[in-house]
Amino acid sequence: MKIRQTLKSLDNSWERSDILLKIKNGLTTEEIVNKFLQDNELQIQELSSLLKQEDIVLLNQIEQLSICEAELLNKINKLNYFKNNVKTNTIKEENFSIPQKIPFNKISLFMTKWSNKFVVFALLTISAIALTKQAWA
Repeated sequence: MKIRQTLKSLDNSWERSDILLKIKNGLTTEEIVNKFLQDNELQIQELSSLLKQEDIVLLNQIEQLSICEAELLNKINKLNYFKNNVKTNTIKEENFSIPQKIPFNKISLFMTKWSNKFVVFALLTISAIALTKQAWA
């Protein structure tokens, strides 16, 4: 039960909309992560003490998934950049309109929704594993 409370507390501290706002305000990802670690040091220490080896393996897999998603977004962004660069050379600037941003927004919404569901599923799985082990102990 304690792991669930710790995860919920950390999840509340890592509000995606707040993080996006910080990025828009010019903070680097390193600054954001360091501030989060500093502000939530006790909960992170508690969480790491509660994690079992299986949970750590699952966290490593989630980390790999996040890296994979970041690479995918990076490649999509590059493709979008090259596509826009070609259009810029052939079309005058006054012809640019908002609909060009809609596909990126749809992809972003898809990735956010999919990523959130996976993380929630992973956290529930970790909680279920911990509760099951605790019940059998």
